[in-house]
Amino acid sequence: MTDAGGAGAQRSTRAAAAPAPDTLTPADRYQELFTAVQTGRIFADSKTFVDCAPRMEPAAILAAYRAQSALPGFDLEAFVGRHFDVLEQPHSDYVSVPGQPIAAHIDDLWKVLTRHPAAHPPRSSLLQLPHAYLVPGGRFREIYYWDSYFTMLGLIDERHAPLIRDTVENFAYLIDAYGHVPNGNRTYYVSRSQPPVFALMVELAHQRGVLDEVDWLPQLRKEHAFWMAGADGLAHGQAVRRVVRLPGGVVLNRYWDERDTPREESWIEDVTTAQSCRRDPAEIYRDIRAACESGWDFSTRWLRSPRTEDERRRREHVRAGTAPSLSTLCTTDILPVDLNAFLFKLETKIAALSRQSGDEATATAFAEKADARKAAMTRLFWDDAQNAYFDYDWRFDQRRDCLTAACVTPLFVGAAEPAHAQALAATVASRMLAPGGLSTTECASDQQWDRPNGWAPLQWMAVRGFADHGCHELARTLAHRWLATVAALYEREGKLVEKYALRRVEQDDTQGGHGGEYPLQDGFGWTNGVTAALLAEHPQHTAHGCKAHSTAPQHR
Repeated sequence: MTDAGGAGAQRSTRAAAAPAPDTLTPADRYQELFTAVQTGRIFADSKTFVDCAPRMEPAAILAAYRAQSALPGFDLEAFVGRHFDVLEQPHSDYVSVPGQPIAAHIDDLWKVLTRHPAAHPPRSSLLQLPHAYLVPGGRFREIYYWDSYFTMLGLIDERHAPLIRDTVENFAYLIDAYGHVPNGNRTYYVSRSQPPVFALMVELAHQRGVLDEVDWLPQLRKEHAFWMAGADGLAHGQAVRRVVRLPGGVVLNRYWDERDTPREESWIEDVTTAQSCRRDPAEIYRDIRAACESGWDFSTRWLRSPRTEDERRRREHVRAGTAPSLSTLCTTDILPVDLNAFLFKLETKIAALSRQSGDEATATAFAEKADARKAAMTRLFWDDAQNAYFDYDWRFDQRRDCLTAACVTPLFVGAAEPAHAQALAATVASRMLAPGGLSTTECASDQQWDRPNGWAPLQWMAVRGFADHGCHELARTLAHRWLATVAALYEREGKLVEKYALRRVEQDDTQGGHGGEYPLQDGFGWTNGVTAALLAEHPQHTAHGCKAHSTAPQHR
């Protein structure tokens, strides 16, 4: 355990000595050069350019581009090649070991996925961090906020305790430096966060005996202030940034992004989406970015369904000849179940730690905030007819009609009524249980956060949430089916991947998931973490005997 005063002083000293936060993105720095590169599709993946390392000061590169771009025979691709180091997705020299059990494979991957700030290329879009950190893998060469919590779950061995501490220290540093945890440690991610799970990280590290929770109370309060910014004085029925005050006065939260421009890492995709509809581009860009803050990018969960879409928009789609797609995203109109559940957890954690530190006034204030949020979640999100939690559309003043795996989050954080937990278990068993685990949504689509795909963090929250409420058989079924799914692909291909198609493992086409904006990624941080944690909880599962037959290299 740490000394609270000493730990706080160390963090304050480090924050004071750190350089000013870098918030200039590649689009900010390179301006028309950035637009030319992305419009010209110099790289197949828009993320490639924003992750490039400049070989000289960005201002000098922009000046050179302005001086040369109008000259006859100017070659943009050659210019980029001369002025930037392109960090293509490398193949690791790590090779799956034939015959290696899956748990040992995961343990070996931690060092493969570890990055060190000293290796950051200068002047790149990477944000500096004080300690080593784990990346998901594949094209994702930086930390991601909510990924990191689920990755931490797999750091079970005592020798990984320093990496758990480093993870918490890194996220505390980001909160101190930027006022929140960015989506990832890239400048182009600073304008948004991700599901707020820092309280869960701190709690997990405390449970593992790595640190004392109360030391991190200042960062927990700062994160809460970020999510609630603008709430004071907000009129009923109005929204600002991430807060919405509903008629009657209750305040709940939505996802948001401070920018209303195309995502720099998916620039051409966003411009194409905006061009496919008649919406204000700034509006659609904001909804796209807000969906990315949710971590569920993308899903029918965030689309305006024809049944609830207002007549103007419906006629607009007919005239334009467009089917509902990302152009119908309405993320900022939605109060998500999971976001508000995570904020309930944050408020209860602040209340508990404040009481522990002797600050009864703050403890009482945050306990009241948590109670008010829980009551509002029960009233607005819980559907008695369907026995499940649903997101809420605050503009239309009605529940959404898409059942998603986010419904398990209130159980996971302790915000569910006991009777609701039992009822939800029956609903999930009948409507969301797939051969390979928990379905992401009831809707099948070409978006990656929809059926048939399954994702590790959703499995973990469901397993733990139902187990904590006495629904042990459902929790066991979900865990066993997920482990069988992950083990089947590992046995055949020697790897773990970002997402999985939740089909029967006996089928020859059992495979990783599909859909979305990029190819299926190997690695993979949160799959490793959740799978390792579930293997530890289920020592008799047949996945323990699963061994790799493939020698395919893993991506770093």
